Amino acid sequence: MKPNVKDIPNPGRLITDNHPGASRKTTKRLLAADTFAQVGSAETEVHLTGPLGARLGDMIENQVIATDVDALTQPFAVPDERHGRWQSEFWGKYMHSAVPFRDLTGDARLAANIERGLDRILAAQVPDGYIGNYVEERRAAAGRGWDVWGMKYTMMGLIHYCDGAKGGEKSGKALAAAKRLCDYLIAGIGLNGRRGHAVWQTGSWSGMPSSSVLEPVMWLYNRTEDEKYLDFATFIVKGLTEPPTGPRLVDLALKGIPVGERNGYGWKPKEDPVPSEHSRLKAYEMMSCYQGLVEYWEVKRRREKGNSRKVENLLRAAVATVKDIARTEVNLAGGCSSVEEWFHGAEKQHLPASRLQETCVTITWMRLLEKLLAVTVEPWYADEFEKTFYNAYLAALRRDGGEFAAYTPLNGSRSHGMDHCHLHTNCCNANGPRGFLAFLRALIQTRENTAFFNFYASGTAAATLPASGRKVTFDTYTHYPKDGFVRIVNRTPGTNRFTLALRIPAWSAKTTVTVDGKPVAAEVRPGAYCLIERDWTSGDGIDIYFDLATRIHRLPGHVAFTRGPVALARDTRFADGPLDEPLREVALKDDFAPMFTPVRSPGDDIRMAFAALLPLGVHSENPDGALPSVVRFCDYASAANLWRPDHACRLWLPAEIPR
Repeated sequence: MKPNVKDIPNPGRLITDNHPGASRKTTKRLLAADTFAQVGSAETEVHLTGPLGARLGDMIENQVIATDVDALTQPFAVPDERHGRWQSEFWGKYMHSAVPFRDLTGDARLAANIERGLDRILAAQVPDGYIGNYVEERRAAAGRGWDVWGMKYTMMGLIHYCDGAKGGEKSGKALAAAKRLCDYLIAGIGLNGRRGHAVWQTGSWSGMPSSSVLEPVMWLYNRTEDEKYLDFATFIVKGLTEPPTGPRLVDLALKGIPVGERNGYGWKPKEDPVPSEHSRLKAYEMMSCYQGLVEYWEVKRRREKGNSRKVENLLRAAVATVKDIARTEVNLAGGCSSVEEWFHGAEKQHLPASRLQETCVTITWMRLLEKLLAVTVEPWYADEFEKTFYNAYLAALRRDGGEFAAYTPLNGSRSHGMDHCHLHTNCCNANGPRGFLAFLRALIQTRENTAFFNFYASGTAAATLPASGRKVTFDTYTHYPKDGFVRIVNRTPGTNRFTLALRIPAWSAKTTVTVDGKPVAAEVRPGAYCLIERDWTSGDGIDIYFDLATRIHRLPGHVAFTRGPVALARDTRFADGPLDEPLREVALKDDFAPMFTPVRSPGDDIRMAFAALLPLGVHSENPDGALPSVVRFCDYASAANLWRPDHACRLWLPAEIPR
């Protein structure tokens, strides 16, 4: 079913229309300054404790710090790539998480790795500005190849270093290197470039991998205000939106074409097969292009002062596409894609699929949701992010934090991803830590005099309110989402008047919010922010009780269960029968959801465990489902996390359909 584009909010009304917990007066106040200034643009700082903090710490120690920076930068020293590989992406991805995690931990080993890697990258830049590992005749070439994609991530890595260094000689060198690299691209494949072809005509997949360089080009413009970078970005956007056989990110979105049906759209005759270099189905790369498109929209909207429909359509297209992905591709675990492509996955998620929900796709989906949450203040994006984070993302992270699985099937086993490009790593390992970083950045955000709590995790969160410059600090105590209780304590010194916006997830039908033991007067609605404006004193406590009722989900011949944001799965460690034993659906009425009782986990490797009475067996074994069995489940993130072929899980349970 195609979306009704008329239902997509006008970007000029995004906050008003999608802030159902706010009164008209409060909404006007939130909009008072720069409506489209990015939420969370002020400094925020988050420190996690508890089980989630332990997982983050393990990932930083066993993956980010343990990364062999010399191996990632070695390909740049000898530019001999002739086979179209992507060795040059890994260092930039590493820097995206390494720099902020260095700042978070202060780890000297990580700091040394960052400095050594930067020195090697700077030394690899040749006089014309190029940094990469392709031979001259294959650089930014038309057709297959990942050279421009690699330059994208190298620019990102240099800019991440520059931002983290906050000044100094090496910061300036990193920024200068990023500028020279971008200048190289402009001279070669910019408007009237010497290579005679445009950005979108390089690489595969309709040029989407190469065109995603738009994001760091916009970062560069925002840091230098050099018009040539904005001009280059405009040239890239034209390639993404105008050529009939290009990505067509705007018109196909506004026509309501689902992402799984955009491949070959516009080719004549349509029956002709579309080669991969012209395919529009590559999930990771498409979303990365939309990320850059939103960055470009932010700048152009400020310049046009909201008066250009063409500019506004950029955001409308991104919003339409993300809503479509959530509806047609995302599964109960918050993941999407098969063989890294769109495939109408939501309606097929109960079926076996090859290479399901690639972790790179998961990370890019989270980053795009984070970005749109920032510019729209619509809690729906946080709901979707949370589902992905607690399921597909954490499921991909190995128990010791040292590796990310490349693919995480909903039914079956998990395993190591294959190495890429002879580097003893792969794109999913390189991307993986960026997902935790997106969670930290989106946990608390600010706008004017309001602090938005988007996620709930034990630890400390601090942010600066733009209106007053006041730093507000909160401690959070919770086992969420294992249980539904959250306590937030204001630790901001003195007494200060500001608004605290608490996200109420759409799945929590009955939520209670109290401040110092008294129910709040503010409206508490699912899928909205609860806005509490008052004079806050240090020590004030906010208690939230979320409704973690179990929900049942159905697809042909199958059922599945969720509890709050968490998808539930059977696991062979419970030894409670075959995972493919059919469930007697005749005993489950449309509005019936069995009670799932928390039980003791069989080991530390399972975070959440539950038991439910369910009617199992075929008709002759269990007539009318009258003989229920005790069936155990765990959170999907813990399921099959031993990474062994003899250890499996099942999220979608087969169900006998009555004749």
